[in-house]
Amino acid sequence: MEITATNAGKLIGRILSVVIVIGALILALVVIERTNHNPRTDDSEILANFIGIAPQVEGPIVRLAVHDNELVKQGDLLYEIDDRPYRYNLERAISEQATLEGQISDERRKISALVSAVSVSQANILGTAADVTRYTAAVDEARADVANAEQGVSRAQAEWSYANNNFHRIEPLLAKQFVTVDQVDRARTSEIAQGQALKQAQSQLHLAQASLQSALAQEQRSKAMLQQSNAQHEQAQNAVTTLEPLINQRGARASAIETARYNLNNCRVYAPFTARVTNLTISEGAYAHIGQQVFTLIDARTWWAVANFREGQLQHIVPGMKADVYVMSKPTERFSGVVDSVGFGVTPDEDVIGRLQPGLPDVQRTLNWVHLASRYPVRVRVENPPPELFRISESAVVVIRGR
Repeated sequence: MEITATNAGKLIGRILSVVIVIGALILALVVIERTNHNPRTDDSEILANFIGIAPQVEGPIVRLAVHDNELVKQGDLLYEIDDRPYRYNLERAISEQATLEGQISDERRKISALVSAVSVSQANILGTAADVTRYTAAVDEARADVANAEQGVSRAQAEWSYANNNFHRIEPLLAKQFVTVDQVDRARTSEIAQGQALKQAQSQLHLAQASLQSALAQEQRSKAMLQQSNAQHEQAQNAVTTLEPLINQRGARASAIETARYNLNNCRVYAPFTARVTNLTISEGAYAHIGQQVFTLIDARTWWAVANFREGQLQHIVPGMKADVYVMSKPTERFSGVVDSVGFGVTPDEDVIGRLQPGLPDVQRTLNWVHLASRYPVRVRVENPPPELFRISESAVVVIRGR
């Protein structure tokens, strides 16, 4: 009976050992399966986007509306810079633009007057040109009158010469009684009449020549006036200015106003998004310089857990997978997350490939017997994170839950 009990005890022990080994193997396989399909790592940190707030205008800070580590909403006033110089610049720019518009209005009136002068000079040119035409016609008419008068003088001269010759020819014949006294008297009367006609024709010729000289003088004077009118017209045209130099300044004046208004608006800086203020090391009265960071804003809208997974686990991780995130400040609370992206590059290990530098690669002459797997960052976006709990660089644990 003792031998039988001993053999039974040994058999039971062997069975329990086999069951324990098989259970351990099954448990190991389950752990390996779950680890491969649900990778887990505690090599992760909480991150968020952050920006440095730097002023775009300079001046003393007259109001600081936030405190360090304070949560601010989008559109909340952060700080205010003394805006008096920029307000004066805006007023001066507006005044300069108004002055320019006044100059343009005055120049328009001057140009209108000069254009009217051009029109008057053009009318004068037309009038003097008409006078030249009229006086030219008068000259032609006077020349015709002179020619007619000269013909009349020639005709009267010929008739007087005939009458004079006839009188002197028959007057001696009266003594010889070849002609009568009456014939001599008629010849004398004819000679006297033709002489008077000659004098009258000569007077008419002198009058026509004087009229011609007067017409020529008037023609010359009208031509001179026409030249003067043309000169005045050209001078009036040259005096007409253009508005282009002044109008071209409108863009610069408008740009100066917009720049001054932009600078004035930048004297008050508002939160671009809901954020956490940090690294605030100034107070009211400090002089803000352009581009010099005043403090930092942490974007509290989106938080990530950046987890470093071994390269052998990346085949089981793709964007869109669900994940669980645990933070060390409250390890008992689980936060849901979604894989946003999987990293594709890390800094090469100099112990493995050497240093990458210009020239030839510097490869270390050593051999590491234990080859460590590289780790790549996986960015997991946390859904509905509490802003009072999450902090940048906070330790976290990430578990990928698969699809």
